[in-house]
Amino acid sequence: MASESLSRSLGSSWTPKENKLFERALAVYDKDTPDRWQNVARAVGGKTVEEVKKHYELLVQDLRHIESGLVPYPSYKASGNRGNGFNEEQR
Repeated sequence: MASESLSRSLGSSWTPKENKLFERALAVYDKDTPDRWQNVARAVGGKTVEEVKKHYELLVQDLRHIESGLVPYPSYKASGNRGNGFNEEQR
């Protein structure tokens, strides 16, 4: 689903570490930052500007699918902790 399309970005594979670096770089280099994509690619390391742009486009697409309800929320197993404020029907 979301992570699958991100990992398909331009046929390249993104490791969890690269994804974390990508997320952190997006937080540092916002849309108003000059040379944003060059900075993001440099922060991730081993990715081209085109790869990070495509990865971002897929992330935005995934978020739109999630927000529009096209991607179902995962079903988590109930833990023994019932003190979380949710009843069984809300899970």
